[in-house]
Amino acid sequence: MQFFFEVLIGGLLSGIMYSLVALGFVLIYKASGVFNFAQGAMVFFAALTFVGLHEHGVPFALAVVITLGAMIVLGLLIERIVLRRLVNQPPITLFMATIGLTFVIEGLAQLLWGSQPHNLELGIQDEPITWITETSGMNVSKFDFASAGIAALLVVSLGLFFSRTRIGLPGAIVGGLIIGASEKLAEVYLGPFVGGGIEGWFPYVLALLFLLVRPEGLFGERHIDRV
Repeated sequence: MQFFFEVLIGGLLSGIMYSLVALGFVLIYKASGVFNFAQGAMVFFAALTFVGLHEHGVPFALAVVITLGAMIVLGLLIERIVLRRLVNQPPITLFMATIGLTFVIEGLAQLLWGSQPHNLELGIQDEPITWITETSGMNVSKFDFASAGIAALLVVSLGLFFSRTRIGLPGAIVGGLIIGASEKLAEVYLGPFVGGGIEGWFPYVLALLFLLVRPEGLFGERHIDRV
């Protein structure tokens, strides 16, 4: 049971960060009515830009400010050049356009900053928290704990700021926690029976099965069209 809870806690810490990603999709969709498939590519662009600037000697805080400004400009360009021209088009058209943007943004990021691996030292070691190990015998990573704490703070802040859409937000948060916990547990307990590697695809299978049962989402209302 101790090992089970260790895996579960690690999964929940990852799930908090997944919740932050899910919130991004929810907020963009509620603000624009578009499911922006290119969101992940934009995060990738922001990460490479920040690390690239920092590697070139730009101070940490200034690199954050410059990256934020670059992402604002990129978002405005995408809206003006691509999305605005597709107003009143079918949702599938907008969805396909964001898929195309994904490849363009990823290619642009690697063109500007290179495709080689980048290293960012944040001063937080990926090692067990001593007092948790000593008191409970469970190994919880300092890095995972710090990352989850920052992500949780952002999730709570967004939840409070967008309190009028809290139903759509507590669904993204809970969904992220479920995905994070289930992928870790599945890798440990089901992976040995299928040869491992289950962590990469199990969340998609879980999401597909869930959508077949509740396509309206965790806390969404069932909608029936009468024809």
